[in-house]
Amino acid sequence: MEPLALIKKYYPENSQAYELLIAHSRNVTQKAVKIAKAHPELELDVRFLCEAAMLHDIGIFLTNAPDIGCYGSYPYICHGYLGSELLKREGYPAHALVCERHTGAGISLKKIIQKELPVPHRDMRPVSLEEQLVCYADKFYSKTKIDQEKPYEKIVKGLEKYGKGSVRRFENWHKLFFTE
Repeated sequence: MEPLALIKKYYPENSQAYELLIAHSRNVTQKAVKIAKAHPELELDVRFLCEAAMLHDIGIFLTNAPDIGCYGSYPYICHGYLGSELLKREGYPAHALVCERHTGAGISLKKIIQKELPVPHRDMRPVSLEEQLVCYADKFYSKTKIDQEKPYEKIVKGLEKYGKGSVRRFENWHKLFFTE
């Protein structure tokens, strides 16, 4: 199933959540593809990257985030693993890993336990280059200020609340993926 068809299976096309998800996911996809094309030496799977970037936030409808039209019962931080479970059921296990591992700059098991986060107790940091790239590209776009790319400095500042590990991972990705 194509990503758009899969999204339409769970989101009414005329809903706020659908519109924001599609716009945000397209921004993330375009940035990820631009980076992949600028770095052929990384040998990224561009087709997978496109699909995974479009689907990385599919779980938001299950969360309670009324400002983006989502009226589920879970805290927003759960959208990654919830989307992962959904994609596994749909037969997309590799795409599911991107979903689960893109939240923040990834979340370590230690941080999940330490902060008592309401997510499964397992390491949720990106592993493959494609997972890392979707996570990196995602940080440049919010779902509330569509089409406004955040500056690098603002992203780093925002990640500081998640700890030095998150900032360090993002800085390392920036060195690897930056294309300007």
